[in-house]
Amino acid sequence: MSKDLTTSDIHRKNILNNKYALLEIEKEIAFPGIQFESSLKYTKKQIADFYDIDSRTIERYIEQHEQELIDNGYEVLSETRLKLFKEIYNQSYKDGDKSNVTDIDVGDIAKAPKLGVFDFRTFLNIGMLLTESNKAKQLRALILDIVIDTLNSKIGGVTKYVNQREDEFLPSAIREFNYRQTFTDALDECIVDNKWKYAQFTDAVYKSIFHENAKEYRQILKLKSSDSARETMYSEVLDLIAAYENGFADYLIQKYETIGRKLSIPETNTLFDEFESSNQAVLKPLLEKARTLMASRDMAFRDALHEN
Repeated sequence: MSKDLTTSDIHRKNILNNKYALLEIEKEIAFPGIQFESSLKYTKKQIADFYDIDSRTIERYIEQHEQELIDNGYEVLSETRLKLFKEIYNQSYKDGDKSNVTDIDVGDIAKAPKLGVFDFRTFLNIGMLLTESNKAKQLRALILDIVIDTLNSKIGGVTKYVNQREDEFLPSAIREFNYRQTFTDALDECIVDNKWKYAQFTDAVYKSIFHENAKEYRQILKLKSSDSARETMYSEVLDLIAAYENGFADYLIQKYETIGRKLSIPETNTLFDEFESSNQAVLKPLLEKARTLMASRDMAFRDALHEN
């Protein structure tokens, strides 16, 4: 996590897609906004005031990073939605809550035919990009501290979380979290409804990587039902799982689009075998490294034997 958030779009994306860290950041910052459509929204003026910069600076960043900001929640309201937002915004001002609105804001919004609004993710996104604001710099430091605390909260002195002492654990854990979502989305979209499909193809990934399914892995490490297996995995294993999940998700989507219908479970099993076989040569060095490190470290640090 040593990279500068202002220059690393990957690190920005990883943090902004981590819902657990975002909840902690939102609680810590407590930046008041306008409650609209079940979430807090902020105007350009509010964002500029928070970061102690001119609104034109915000406009410049929107122009330079428009797609990234849109992907993270920035949108332009118009017509019916804008009318509703204006009503809520003006009511907030009339009710005496002037902590986040001003006379100038109300006047500007009343005249606007369109209005760009930010949610909490895009508020943070702007803060990760800004180089002109000392407050944004302070916010970036706070964000990184909170992300580290969130993912490392279980370390303590417990050997089952010794993997989290690695420098690379944090970025690997965030990456894997994001690719896991891509994987489960593909299973939802491309495979017939079946409540076991997530566990079944997660086991397929695990077996391919370290010859153990999730249940066997949990038994070897003596994990409780409340423990997350992936929070105990080393960065090399997490990276490999992320590669498998992202690769198979793409493989599955291509097959789904080719045949024009959802796949059955047996068809998907066959497809996974094809994916595994076609990628073995590429993945073999990484598989050998991950398996060796996992077996040796778990024996040394956790007194856990992976016989397979």
